[in-house]
Amino acid sequence: MRPIIFCDFDGTVTNSDNIIALMKQFAAPEWEAIAEAVLSKRISIREGVGNMFSLLESGQKEKYIDFLLEHTKIREGFAEFIDFVKENEIRFYIISGGMDFFIEPILKPFDLKYIYCNNAKFDEEFIRIEWPNSCDDKCSNDCGCCKPSIMRNLAGPDDFTIVIGDSITDLEAAKKADLVLARDFLKRKCEQEGIAHLPFETFHDCKAALKNRLEVII
Repeated sequence: MRPIIFCDFDGTVTNSDNIIALMKQFAAPEWEAIAEAVLSKRISIREGVGNMFSLLESGQKEKYIDFLLEHTKIREGFAEFIDFVKENEIRFYIISGGMDFFIEPILKPFDLKYIYCNNAKFDEEFIRIEWPNSCDDKCSNDCGCCKPSIMRNLAGPDDFTIVIGDSITDLEAAKKADLVLARDFLKRKCEQEGIAHLPFETFHDCKAALKNRLEVII
């Protein structure tokens, strides 16, 4: 079987969630109630994320980017993990419920070919979001960036699917993966729902877990 990796971005590649960081720094206080509604599944991810970004003024785009480039920290071991993936010719995809305007500049030093995320538009008074990776006909969760749909589109029957993530946006993908590397909220949900997984804190952990399975997988 051929390994194929689907990796989250916010809170996984980075040490913290960039959307939450933006909201705390720039948005009106009502973003917190929206975020809580998403986590408790009272509203969909797509609705919640769209509503949160509608609180941010479009005219401050460069300020948002500069703020995140200054404050975002990449999780320990990520550069070495990417080198390992490339050396072993393992297909690697970033799939994120985050936005193109900050994901692409943050990941630029790593020269990654495949990034699936949402698109932020700055052509109105407040940011509006476009959803190029919406749910297919097998998903009705209104995900926004639908990770299970992307997986179905990219992975074949002979692929060994690996999901790396940390949050509620990774849960449905984790349910469909052959191997789950989980931390934080995703780890707790996997424990609650009986989803087999391996915990991680750094990408050194991810690399070690993957190396231990390569001979079995391939």
